[in-house]
Amino acid sequence: MHTIRAITLDLDDTLWPFAPIGARIEQTLHAWFETHCAETARMFPPAAMHALREQVMEAHPALAHDMTQLRKLTIERALKDSGADVALAADAYAAFFKVRNEVTFYDGAQQALETLAKVVPICALSNGNADLDAIGIGQCFSARVGAREFGAAKPDARIFLHACALLGHAPEHVLHIGDDLAADVRGAQSAGMPVCWIHPRPVQAGMADYQFESFAEFVSAFARR
Repeated sequence: MHTIRAITLDLDDTLWPFAPIGARIEQTLHAWFETHCAETARMFPPAAMHALREQVMEAHPALAHDMTQLRKLTIERALKDSGADVALAADAYAAFFKVRNEVTFYDGAQQALETLAKVVPICALSNGNADLDAIGIGQCFSARVGAREFGAAKPDARIFLHACALLGHAPEHVLHIGDDLAADVRGAQSAGMPVCWIHPRPVQAGMADYQFESFAEFVSAFARR
């Protein structure tokens, strides 16, 4: 690890689990609809909203990198199909976004991030739409690259190369850390970057340059390099 000069870091399922957030999002949206437009809640309980979101994603493949717009379109479609006022979409999205940023870090992950940020520049590199400032960790990042803002999502090599450029280092000196084999590991490798795969269970060796069961475990090893 002695050649690493900077780090790009995935967020969801690397620093915190996303599944509990996703479940709360659906519950929160349904409760919001029950309060503000009961017919929408009746027509689109959580399972139906999930199915509708899948339909919207299929109908808009050009927006595959833009989770924010896809969520907004889904909310607008649910309101329209249920005869509700589409102008309510902005408030419904605000309710969603608040919950989306209420994360529970993996054990030791937040402290590890704060420690790592003191010794190496870090660029957040995510396909999602988490708000780092709302979460309270914005100060840990030297740069941020989101798929929505960049216009392409991981595993596209271009988004990794863009992050390296923002950090001011060649790809071979920037370590990418993430949990997803396709988006993170294969994507970073296609950009010529070393990769640390965060995976909670033992996996086949050699698939990434480094493998750790947690981000906190990686940071401990990085500190000893």
